[in-house]
Amino acid sequence: MAESKSQDAIALLKEDHRAVEKLFEEFESAKGAGRKEKLARQICLELSVHTKIEEEIFYPACDGKVEEDLLKEAFVEHDSAKLLMAEIEAGNGQSDDFFDAKVQVLSEQIEHHVEEEEKELFPEVRKADIDLAALGKQLAQRKKELMSEYKGSGVPEPELTTMDEVSI
Repeated sequence: MAESKSQDAIALLKEDHRAVEKLFEEFESAKGAGRKEKLARQICLELSVHTKIEEEIFYPACDGKVEEDLLKEAFVEHDSAKLLMAEIEAGNGQSDDFFDAKVQVLSEQIEHHVEEEEKELFPEVRKADIDLAALGKQLAQRKKELMSEYKGSGVPEPELTTMDEVSI
């Protein structure tokens, strides 16, 4: 996910969306298990950071200011993606017969999630009384911290928000 000058929260999140879409496209056209595995791990890293900043900062800032169902659905979609990312992270592109299929399903889930955020949630957020510039700065700072942390130690086990004690 590209880092850029100060931008509002929605612009930053949309930039993340475009970056992940590009990685999925690269994965689809990649040749060789090693290249695909590297791209899949990059996708998981980017999505892990993105979901974390949305759940820690963006969604709480929207709570009570946008339709509650939109936020609940976003959390459920995140948890679903996290489970699939954990399987991808635990897998091996060379020995997991379902590796490509898992990445493809993750791509489809993320495409759906992005469409809903950009067409439903973000327009509501733009109308709400939220300082998107300040929120963008918070998101950018936390994103930078998480990218450093995750690049050093790897993507952590997913923290599921909407599910009780699911073992992966």
